[in-house]
Amino acid sequence: QVQLVESGGGLVQPGGSLRLSCAVSGIAISTYSMGWYRQAPGKLREMVSIFASNNNTNYAASVKGRFTISRDNAKNTAYLQMNSLKPEDTAVYYCDAVNGHTVYWGQGTQVTVSS
Repeated sequence: QVQLVESGGGLVQPGGSLRLSCAVSGIAISTYSMGWYRQAPGKLREMVSIFASNNNTNYAASVKGRFTISRDNAKNTAYLQMNSLKPEDTAVYYCDAVNGHTVYWGQGTQVTVSS
C-alpha cells in the first residue's frame, strides 16, 4: 500500500517560515517526480513546485525565490522549505508522486499565514 504523509504545516505570521515534509512508503521515490500543490478555499488546486526524477525543478511564479523543493531519496521523503510567507500562501498543501500515468497523493497539511 502506497502512502504519502505530509507534515509540518501550521499557523505562521507573515514573513515567517515553514518546512513541509512528505514521507512516502510503499514505493521508491527515486523513480518518481515529486510535487507540491496547494488549494485555497474556493480555488482550484495549483502547482507550487515539482522536483522531477531527472533532478529538474520547477516553481510557480508566485513562490519562486521564496520556496525551495528538495528530496532525500534515501529517506524516501520530499520537502518544501517556505520562506517569506504571505497571507496568500494560506492553503492546504498536498504532495504527489508521479511516474508516467501512475499518480499518488497525500492527504494534505494546512498552512495558515496570518498575524
